[in-house]
Amino acid sequence: MGSIGDGYDNALAETINGLFRAELIYRKGPWKGLDSVECAILDWVDWLNNRRLLEPVGYIPPAEFEQLYYDAEAGPTERVGLK
Repeated sequence: MGSIGDGYDNALAETINGLFRAELIYRKGPWKGLDSVECAILDWVDWLNNRRLLEPVGYIPPAEFEQLYYDAEAGPTERVGLK
């Protein structure tokens, strides 16, 4: 995120909100009630983070890429629990 007052303040949040509305709310509606929306949101967030294949990081889910990143940053001793 950017610093206060610059153009990046809300850019990431607005991108995710737009994606959320386009992929879930408008495409899957009309909704029967708040409970159905809440369950759909949880499923969508799980898909977004754990199952969606993201091209820029090699067609793997974001959560998997993040774990690979932290494993590489940790170094060999921290990966085996020898901090």
